[in-house]
Amino acid sequence: MKVMKTSISGVIKIQPTVHLDPRGYFFESFKSSDYQAFGLPSNFVQDNQAQSTKGVLRGLHYQLKFPQGKLVWVSAGKVLDVAVDIRQNSPTFGLYESAILDEENHTRFYIPPGFAHGYYVLSNTAIFQYKCTDTYHPEDEYGVKWDDSGIGIPWGTGDKLVSEKDNLLSNLMDINPKLLPILDEDI
Repeated sequence: MKVMKTSISGVIKIQPTVHLDPRGYFFESFKSSDYQAFGLPSNFVQDNQAQSTKGVLRGLHYQLKFPQGKLVWVSAGKVLDVAVDIRQNSPTFGLYESAILDEENHTRFYIPPGFAHGYYVLSNTAIFQYKCTDTYHPEDEYGVKWDDSGIGIPWGTGDKLVSEKDNLLSNLMDINPKLLPILDEDI
């Protein structure tokens, strides 16, 4: 497996070693000892899977009292995945990292706690999967507006199918600082 740092500390791209032959392919999609060896979380407590159609945009979501680190990937289809640093006092506050995740490259994207996360489906359908370091708490869900011009995420062309809840989210600079995570001094 190859681990690639990004321009934002803690956000990591992971490329598994894929073994191809005439029958298809095989790879270890997750192995805790490999993740531990690279200093990545390996104790995930919840796995999620979502199926979406082309143009669906989910996010940008986060939890405050129960922050989640997320290891995300696509097992069918193709998405643009985005992580936005919303940690107060972070030198990269308001900046984002993105990755194309699809069934061909098998890339994993690790988003640490303290980031808002979302994705946009580029293929006709996509199966999006992720492991979380904490469980989902609906009462603790917050978000940042997906089209916040202050962040400037280039989602690409095409229609965006966004939930009513996500369309009502605020721009990052309009969110009460009490509702944003604080940079962990250990990072």
